[in-house]
Amino acid sequence: MITSSPPAPTRMPVSAVLRESRLIAVLRADDPGAYDAVVDVLVESGVRSIELTLTTPGTLIHLPNLVARTVGAAEIGVGTVTTVEEAEHAIDAGASYLVTPVARPQVVEVAVRRAVPVYPGGLTPTELFSAWEAGATAVKIFPAETVGPRYGTHLRGPFPEIQFVPSGGVVLDGIADWLKAGAAAVSLGSPLVGDALRGGSLTELAQRATEAVQIAASVGMNR
Repeated sequence: MITSSPPAPTRMPVSAVLRESRLIAVLRADDPGAYDAVVDVLVESGVRSIELTLTTPGTLIHLPNLVARTVGAAEIGVGTVTTVEEAEHAIDAGASYLVTPVARPQVVEVAVRRAVPVYPGGLTPTELFSAWEAGATAVKIFPAETVGPRYGTHLRGPFPEIQFVPSGGVVLDGIADWLKAGAAAVSLGSPLVGDALRGGSLTELAQRATEAVQIAASVGMNR
């Protein structure tokens, strides 16, 4: 007896904002009040996709204000999402996209059902393909520093259609190599943000952000 395969999930595409800049800034702060000035500088410098992490207490409470503050200028996503409840709450609070550190099909299913882009994390081919098959917008190779850009090239061998975003330990000098390896975008945390969320220089943050934008712009589009 031949049985039909279940219909493929409706995959949300990478946003126009992210397709243009190909950079995601990841913010981890002790207090969400520190987000505002840093986000302003990042957006003014051309980094227009910002991931706020749930490891910062009060992120979802502060999110609606930050979304209103950046409307039309940036997209604000929520990362470190590991449960269905966190996914639902983040979307309800106005998250433009979700990011997870692990391959949780249930979280991907929530995002697909609510038509929100989702970037689930994984490292092995099994984890990454399972997340892609579940409907991920792109899979997050995490921790990317462990494997390096050539891993993305190898991943595209058996999975030529898969979209991926490296995250975890990616430095500014590594942006071009990852994009040349086929990454849809590159996720940057402390190498970009530095100590800006702890009172560090916003001028230096702007310099790093401008450099990152220039590097990404210098690499031609892969697809």
